[in-house]
Amino acid sequence: MRGLITKSTRDILSPMVLKFILKLTISSMLIATALVWLLWGSLTSFVVSYLSWIPWEWLQTSGATIINLLIVYILFIITVSLLTSLFSDKLLIKLAQKHYPNAKVIGEARVSTSIILSLKTTAIFALLFVLAIPLLFIPILGQLIMLYLWSILIKEPTIYDVSSLFMFEKKYYKKKSKKATAIAMIASLFNYIPLLNVFAPLYAQILFLHHIFNDREVS
Repeated sequence: MRGLITKSTRDILSPMVLKFILKLTISSMLIATALVWLLWGSLTSFVVSYLSWIPWEWLQTSGATIINLLIVYILFIITVSLLTSLFSDKLLIKLAQKHYPNAKVIGEARVSTSIILSLKTTAIFALLFVLAIPLLFIPILGQLIMLYLWSILIKEPTIYDVSSLFMFEKKYYKKKSKKATAIAMIASLFNYIPLLNVFAPLYAQILFLHHIFNDREVS
């Protein structure tokens, strides 16, 4: 895993990847800002209503403010994840051909499938996030839970986006996908640092890319 992280980190800091990240950041900020502007009233009302049944007075006051800010942050992360899933295929192909010249490209991810997967993982994330809110304020445990929740957003889209590009047997992808949760959690560590969170979904894709090619005779 250390070798995969080293190679993926070099890739994520390469000029062509940083150029993609810059475009992604600007687009995500615009879309997330529009979403917050449209949904802010509904979100704050939901938070106040949800917290009213929790018998912690401090959580109903200062906690509500923290949760509102966290929701804004999460909307940005969700937007980044969706846009990465939709537009990263050409970049992943270039990286694969750079490291593995004999890599065989079979196609690209379907936009409809990428959107459906992103909506599915977002729904699962949202449900678990709402259920876990009281636990998020517990030191260490709360951070670990949030890290796992963030990984849910990018795990399945990562597997699909990468596997739809390159020619390998389905059983091989199934085998490699066993480490997808760990890969998604490693990449999701970026979400703890504002602005660097834009790297998380793409970093997961690059990690998974190197993971599936790592022990194959393709270079």
